[in-house]
Amino acid sequence: MKAFHAIISGDVQGVGFRVSAAYKARSLGITGWVENRGDGSVEVWAEGDETDLEEFHRWLWQGPSMASVQDVTMTWEPPLGSYRSFGIGTWNY
Repeated sequence: MKAFHAIISGDVQGVGFRVSAAYKARSLGITGWVENRGDGSVEVWAEGDETDLEEFHRWLWQGPSMASVQDVTMTWEPPLGSYRSFGIGTWNY
């Protein structure tokens, strides 16, 4: 299992990004969370199989159809292993 932390910037709030990201992550069996940040970006913590995480990372560059992603800053991190699902918000799922 691997994990990554990502910040997605652009027109990514108010366009269904969090809900779409949660749906995509769950479809890939990824756990973690997604939430809006005060600066207009979206933050993601994702844990799962490396291949699935790479697919999710590629999806983050597109997002839902109404989004306009300008940048995705991603760093690989040690997995926490404490998430049961993928949720909206940082509380434990």
